[in-house]
Amino acid sequence: MQITRFKDAKPYSANLHYGMVGLRLQGAEATQTDNFWVGLSQFLPGGGAAEDSSSVEKIYTVLNGEITVVQEGHEFVLGPLDSCHIAEGELRSIENRTNHTVSMLVMMPYPKEQK
Repeated sequence: MQITRFKDAKPYSANLHYGMVGLRLQGAEATQTDNFWVGLSQFLPGGGAAEDSSSVEKIYTVLNGEITVVQEGHEFVLGPLDSCHIAEGELRSIENRTNHTVSMLVMMPYPKEQK
């Protein structure tokens, strides 16, 4: 078993994200996992991620606050314990349109070329 204490979680940066601090909870440089990693994204008011797609699927789970996911002109507001699956290659942007910090778990498999 591998434990990551929140106080020891290390920050990581994510491309095209702004007003966001990411903390690695499992996988990558935090622990040894075979297939996926888990991070905590903390979006400040006005923070988000520019429209982009990923070479892997991902799952977002909002822990607290409210985040807006925009996809193909449609807006989806996620609140506490709401989650969504973003498929490989799917364009999306993320926006914190509130005055509260949003905490969101992110789970992603490793890129195919990394395996």
